[in-house]
Amino acid sequence: MRPPLFTRTDPALGEFALRPVDPSADAALLHRWVTDPKAVFWLMQDCDLPAVEKEFARIAADPFHDAFLGLHNGTPAFLMERYDPAHRELVGVHAAEPGDVGMHFLAAPTDTPVRGFTLAVLTTVMEMLFADPDTRRVVAEPDARNTAVHALNKAVGFEILRTVSLPSKDACLSTCTRDQFLATRGDHR
Repeated sequence: MRPPLFTRTDPALGEFALRPVDPSADAALLHRWVTDPKAVFWLMQDCDLPAVEKEFARIAADPFHDAFLGLHNGTPAFLMERYDPAHRELVGVHAAEPGDVGMHFLAAPTDTPVRGFTLAVLTTVMEMLFADPDTRRVVAEPDARNTAVHALNKAVGFEILRTVSLPSKDACLSTCTRDQFLATRGDHR
């Protein structure tokens, strides 16, 4: 198993960590997650196991896109993708600036939700992205219909710039600067 690249401790929920996805070893787990009805906005509902493994192998080989498996207290619990919006997802839709980093996240579907868990996941993702001093702004493009993620994004400092039409969805183009994120954490440097 690959070691974590980033770890943070949430005072209420414990340890969250992220490690690179291993496309072959993690494919079965990721297939269960991305094809679950609760993951409809991940847009992989109809993928079989080989298609999921192929997609994550493609991401692993892409110099402008990464995927990370998130662990909660050592157990796989979420997925995060990081991409360069100047080269992926938003080309021709968003004028990427130096220091922009694109992001997707997915909390693993569960029948026993834990209060505050998904916000802790997103906070972990944002802390990992901003741990890189070159990251100035995080860009996201959640489905316009995904009101739950819009509320979570707002809670960590994202602002919706506009609705954009992407090949697979109408999305709320959203950004969060380092200062906006820190302000939500009570850090007003």
